[in-house]
Amino acid sequence: MASHIVHETPFAPYRQLSAEELTHRIRQIKDQLGERLLILGHHYQRDEVVELADLRGDSYRLSALAAANETCRAIVFCGVHFMAETADILANRPERLARRDGQRIPVVLPDLSAGCSMADMAEIAQVEDCWYQLSEVAGEDTIVPVTYVNSSAAIKGFCGRHGGIVCTSANADAALRWALARGQKVLFFPDQHLGRNTALKLGIPLERMQVWDPHAPEWGGSDPDALQRATIVLWKGHCSVHQMFLPEHVDYFRREYPGIKILVHPECMMEVVAQADEIGSTGRIIRLVNEAPPGTHWAIGTELHLVHRLKQEHPEQEIYFLSPVVCMCSTMYRIDLPHLCWALENLAEGTPVNVIRVDDPTAADALVALERMLELSGGG
Repeated sequence: MASHIVHETPFAPYRQLSAEELTHRIRQIKDQLGERLLILGHHYQRDEVVELADLRGDSYRLSALAAANETCRAIVFCGVHFMAETADILANRPERLARRDGQRIPVVLPDLSAGCSMADMAEIAQVEDCWYQLSEVAGEDTIVPVTYVNSSAAIKGFCGRHGGIVCTSANADAALRWALARGQKVLFFPDQHLGRNTALKLGIPLERMQVWDPHAPEWGGSDPDALQRATIVLWKGHCSVHQMFLPEHVDYFRREYPGIKILVHPECMMEVVAQADEIGSTGRIIRLVNEAPPGTHWAIGTELHLVHRLKQEHPEQEIYFLSPVVCMCSTMYRIDLPHLCWALENLAEGTPVNVIRVDDPTAADALVALERMLELSGGG
């Protein structure tokens, strides 16, 4: 029997092309594929990549918009791995497949090394072990798992199987209230800071929170009695970008720029959030700056590319990056013009590379947790 061999275009030559040539070739593919192609660009991406995206947004919004698109037949996600997984789950859910007569939409991640250190801090085996131990001290039917959308499909699937929910930074408070209405204890992962800041916002004191360290030899570094008393068990994970912002950075801007507004993401540590004037998701940060009057002074604690883009788009305001240390999402930065061009040209040639495919059982479970989030008022 003859075998069919697919020869993909090698990547190395793309490194030798100029930005102008790469951009030209990418635009040619966009013209060629038209509405059949949807390029998604996360807010943290390089400027030259974002400029070529059809849609710009945060991770969940991009996936939801792509899934709702009726004309696209291929998605190229300029983001990181968990984002592409979510896009695959939503774009290829059963009712969408039925409307396309079973045709799957491939979701391409231009560089497979574009991961998320936060998402990687909660592995499925670790979470299952944590769940087993917590169930021993509290009873499985009393615990509700809540995962931040910045997590793997396997973790979202775990939440779907165990009566839990997914949240974004914009609706974490609604998700936490939802969970507490259904159980006595919440296991929140993978970002301890978002979980802690959200719980504090809801009036839950620190003494009713415990941190679970997946690398501790037993009981997550805590003890059974403390875990039994806790209302919120926080997974010991964090965003490497937002962890860089410190209270002394806020102090510096308060001192040097009297009247400045401090605007930070809820993935920042609670000591920073406590000193901020405004706290918000990526979407809220953008909206607050867009709506601010001329002459407003901001020090913003979130990813560097987004802050610089806001500064360029709003010359009528004074916008500063909150940290003196360069603080960008290095894995997101892996998506560049050579990788994007390579991925698009292979897609156009019928030899798609780096297609992210979530297995059907995991996708089905993850979809349950995602749909619970959508049912929340203001969800998404």
